Amino acid sequence: MTNIKPVSDLRNYTEVLNEVAEGSPVYLTRNGRGEYAIVKLEELDKLKAAVKLLTKLEAGEKLAREQGWLSSDDVETHLGL
Repeated sequence: MTNIKPVSDLRNYTEVLNEVAEGSPVYLTRNGRGEYAIVKLEELDKLKAAVKLLTKLEAGEKLAREQGWLSSDDVETHLGL
């Protein structure tokens, strides 16, 4: 279940931080609108890695569309298999 709290709840920040778990961030609102998210550092690292991977995959796909795809035989040759 989504955990949404007003930013004023940070007065009791220990309580709020205890509610943060991997896969279960705490979202903070300001004036009734979503403003912040508190996540565990491990989860932030995973999100950054996923974005980096998706960026590289997108660049590879763009290159393949521009220069052509490699056949499985070409990949095996390139990898020395």
